Amino acid sequence: MAKEPMRVLVTGAAGQIGYALVPMIARGVMLGADQPVILHMLDIPPAAEALNGVKMELVDAAFPLLKGVVATTDVVEACTGVNVAVMVGGFPRKEGMERKDVMSKNVSIYKSQASALEAHAAPNCKVLVVANPANTNALILKEFAPSIPEKNVTCLTRLDHNRALGQISERLNVQVSDVKNVIIWGNHSSSQYPDVNHATVKTSTGEKPVRELVSDDEWLNGEFITTVQQRGAAIIKARKFSSALSAASSACDHIRDWVLGTPEGTFVSMGVYSDGSYGVPSGLIYSFPVTCSGGEWKIVQELTEEKTLAYSCLE
Repeated sequence: MAKEPMRVLVTGAAGQIGYALVPMIARGVMLGADQPVILHMLDIPPAAEALNGVKMELVDAAFPLLKGVVATTDVVEACTGVNVAVMVGGFPRKEGMERKDVMSKNVSIYKSQASALEAHAAPNCKVLVVANPANTNALILKEFAPSIPEKNVTCLTRLDHNRALGQISERLNVQVSDVKNVIIWGNHSSSQYPDVNHATVKTSTGEKPVRELVSDDEWLNGEFITTVQQRGAAIIKARKFSSALSAASSACDHIRDWVLGTPEGTFVSMGVYSDGSYGVPSGLIYSFPVTCSGGEWKIVQELTEEKTLAYSCLE
């Protein structure tokens, strides 16, 4: 029997990340190849014409799983009945602006969207914040949507996780799918700590530790970390725009694993509410290694040599 469609909200849907993300969702990359979806796309009034253009393209693509499209500039209409909310929209940091300026702008945006989700989203709606500063925006959203469970508000560090996987696969000349269990600790910012101390690579003779195979602690403790930390800036320098395709793909990975579960023996990185694990103060949104099952995430416990650096949510 066919599944009931799930309603997926994408804010900032006319922007670069949104434009890359919505066809992935419509094709089943996020929720599975047998899960019908109804897309809710929200953007600001000046982007209404572009948003309608995105809707036309979705119709023209004739995605079999796409059972409807809501394209709107009204936050209540956008949030009504949604099962998954991917918060891509936010105020971008511009030249000459300080972080506090961006944060004050985002308080207004996220207060409005959080209130609409609180009042109109489906029960147990899962929320992923992508817009930067992602950790702080997620805290703002939770503050103004108190009835949404803490475990249902997350932020994106899967992009950094995937960047770390990519760097290891290139260094060892192996398939990225054979690398697993890197960890991103902290924030989606340059203060994050990419950790390979528990990462392994599948080889013909079994799984081997990344540190053993790379056999270059200087690279792993230096260039590897800074490359992952600064990858976003390098992409902006190269293409004159921030990461869009990779951010969209990582958002799909985040939600897919959250909803459908992580493979046995594999953990991924998610920005989630801290419960005090690894000495990180409770209530911060911080990137931990997690496993997912039954639509719930769980922080991986009792890892040794853990790195819990720079856990200020304001970084």
